[in-house]
Amino acid sequence: MPNFNLPDSIFKQAAAQFPTPFFLYDEAGIRATIRELKQAFAWAPHFMEYFAVKALPNPRILQIFVEEGFGLDCASECELLMAERVGAQGRIMFSANNVPAGEFAQASRLGAILNLDDISDIDQVLRECGQMPEVISMRLNPGGGFMSNNAIIGTPEESKYGWTIAQMQEGLPRLKALGVKKFGIHALLASNAQENGYYPALAELLMQTAYDLADKSGVAPAFINLSGGVGIPYHPDESGPDIMQIGADVEKAYHRVFGAPAPENVSICTELGRHMTGPHGWLVTHAIHHKDIYRKYIGVDGCTGQLPRPAIYGAYHHVSVVDKRDMPHTEVYDVVGSLCENSDKFAVQRPLPPIETGDLLLVHDAGAHCYAMSHNYNGRLRCAEIMLREDGSFQMIRRAETAEDYFATLL
Repeated sequence: MPNFNLPDSIFKQAAAQFPTPFFLYDEAGIRATIRELKQAFAWAPHFMEYFAVKALPNPRILQIFVEEGFGLDCASECELLMAERVGAQGRIMFSANNVPAGEFAQASRLGAILNLDDISDIDQVLRECGQMPEVISMRLNPGGGFMSNNAIIGTPEESKYGWTIAQMQEGLPRLKALGVKKFGIHALLASNAQENGYYPALAELLMQTAYDLADKSGVAPAFINLSGGVGIPYHPDESGPDIMQIGADVEKAYHRVFGAPAPENVSICTELGRHMTGPHGWLVTHAIHHKDIYRKYIGVDGCTGQLPRPAIYGAYHHVSVVDKRDMPHTEVYDVVGSLCENSDKFAVQRPLPPIETGDLLLVHDAGAHCYAMSHNYNGRLRCAEIMLREDGSFQMIRRAETAEDYFATLL
């Protein structure tokens, strides 16, 4: 079920203070999800969540994770710079692929764990850093299929990410000879998995692979990185995965492969993004236009340039109308923006209560992979990001773009 934890009065107060459209994020909700994840993996040795910066790259959001004792997963120079600016040095996982020159050196300077995506990365790290770190990570691509209903990321054999097991068997002895003393193993094989079984199945695959690699190479495993992929319930008829059950089932997999967890044993990492912040964000937008032709259209002052997932993937985001949640949904609308693209639709043939010009609409579950994917097509500008603080106050954490921003890089 989409997140209805905040009352409509909160959105009305925010819209009275800030011009729409804007994203609103709930700090208390994010912190509660962080603490639930800690509880779910409290059994795990040295558990660490490296929040996926790509999901919501705002320094104020990232600072919450650092304040709560977690780290950050970065995949580019700018993400590394953001991690540095919020004080995450020493708690960074660098999980880039097709790495541009210089980024391994930058990550190493910040004390990041290097998560190598390809066997050829060994040579690039040596060129940039001069030597290998004592702990290194490798990203696994097991090939074949892994999970059903995985349209966004595809099957492993279709994925550009990761080493084959044969490459790991070849590369790990070389890494050992270059000074690597311990290794981690990582894989992202699904996106927005709704079933509880994804993480436990992935955990067992990674744990058994790490156990076998260690047995053959003599290099000890340091950690199992379960990456992301745990989903959220975008649809009203979805309940979503149970992170407490997932944590318990991963522990059972750990027992089967490594025995009882102890402080000195192989540690567990995650790189969750969507699960951590997705339900705690909303795009807040006003209805500004009605159009009745072959369908009924509600035009809003936001557009999918600000929240592209529906236009790119046909992704579902729940839409509600402030102060009309409990009214009968007697109308069927397409809720659209102002881009010159017919895919610029937040909702298609969606039953909703009657909407009047000036009504406030909420696009739910917009706290991950929404603002992060925004763009300037048609010269439309990115909107502001607002934080609902734990004390009930609002804080602008990113201002809206202006036309001057749009033209600033032109020569």
